[in-house]
Amino acid sequence: PDLAAMPRDAKDSKPALNEPRTIEATVNLHKRLHGSTFKKKAPRGVRALKAFATATMGTKYVRVAGDLNRFVWHKGVRNVPYRVRVRMERKRITEKKKQDKYGEMYTIVSLLEPESLAGLKTTLVTEADEADLE
Repeated sequence: PDLAAMPRDAKDSKPALNEPRTIEATVNLHKRLHGSTFKKKAPRGVRALKAFATATMGTKYVRVAGDLNRFVWHKGVRNVPYRVRVRMERKRITEKKKQDKYGEMYTIVSLLEPESLAGLKTTLVTEADEADLE
């Protein structure tokens, strides 16, 4: 597309960081943990997921769901899964104390378990898609 012909707001249509949204992505833990000491791989894997969510969703406060934490650890501290499919939900913080500390949004990262990770892309989940899942 011809960028010069586009209206200015169409070019930089980056979504607002203060709006709730949900993204599904595949995280390659293998490359993020390459060279890590064996006994630190699983804890670093969880930290890598948090860092990925912070970078992707633009929030300082990130919670990792228990099922995702269990999945990272299920093969032991050394043998972390190579890839993991996650859903990141950016939500509003309701508690005033946490809002002052972290801003108005936070992210919950939870596990998705597809049949295969082959060919899956990062996708934005809309309200219609969420209604289909429930």
